[in-house]
Amino acid sequence: MQCFYYTFEIMPSDKNTSAKPFLKWAGGKSQLIERFQDLYPDELKAGKIKTYYEPFVGGGAVFFYIARKYSINKACLYDINDELILAYRVIQNDVYKAMDILDSYSKEYLFLDKERRKRYFYEIRDKFNNQKIDIDFNHYSESWIIRAAQMIFLNKTCYNGLFRMNSAGGFNAPAGDYRNPAIFDEDNLKKVSELLSIADIRKADFRSLKINGNNSFVYFDPPYRPISATSNFTSYTNCEFSENEQIQLAGIIRELHKNGVKVMLSNSDPKNIDPGDNFFDNLYSEFNIFRIPARRLINSKASKRGIIDEIVVINYDVS
Repeated sequence: MQCFYYTFEIMPSDKNTSAKPFLKWAGGKSQLIERFQDLYPDELKAGKIKTYYEPFVGGGAVFFYIARKYSINKACLYDINDELILAYRVIQNDVYKAMDILDSYSKEYLFLDKERRKRYFYEIRDKFNNQKIDIDFNHYSESWIIRAAQMIFLNKTCYNGLFRMNSAGGFNAPAGDYRNPAIFDEDNLKKVSELLSIADIRKADFRSLKINGNNSFVYFDPPYRPISATSNFTSYTNCEFSENEQIQLAGIIRELHKNGVKVMLSNSDPKNIDPGDNFFDNLYSEFNIFRIPARRLINSKASKRGIIDEIVVINYDVS
């Protein structure tokens, strides 16, 4: 194993940001996307890798970057979150219908004063939660389109702009206080839909991952191992992702490595809190480990959103 530290200053990217994530998601990688490109396989950069896998798709920042920059033919985007997969498939298949609803939400919401905006938010949130029982997440339908629009609206207008679920599976983030939230981004949604045309999008557990051929690249961005007792943010789904799952994932990565598949994984670095915590260094001791500075974005207190290291593990060498 080799361990590397990236110590460059984090600066805003100058790169064209077309087709950016249409949802804000816990652990999103938009701020690190330029740093990651130095760590992608040489085969991807050379156009030899044609299939991209992302079993924890989340906001999809890495997919959107790779799909527009490199010559992949297919992407397999998976997650266990029903709501997330529903939204992706709607933007893939019915983006114009979803945009009509979002346009209506945006115009109505932005016209209101602060108190009425709050009431409007909770009305949409109540509908979203109360109607869940009527949604068949296994079969695409027109009802999905309204639900996807509701989800995007809530994501853009809730506090801290994050999708958060309670143990019962209900969206529970409170209303945010934004002057002019970008609820309806027509240009981006069209570009996202175009990129998603190459994607196989489905609800799937990471343990069901099947890779055909070694001309593939897999990026794993699992729920982060908490770096402190108060940072356990895995509630984008009501399913637990414990250290046991982290260890199972490492076993899957080793099997992919044996089969010649290029793999990249990111996670929180426990050494930010405890320099003696070697959980990931030991778990991935045979691979290359990089530590990259990133901003902590999901803490409710702005004063605690400082620079921390994230771990990136790759099973190949980079030039």
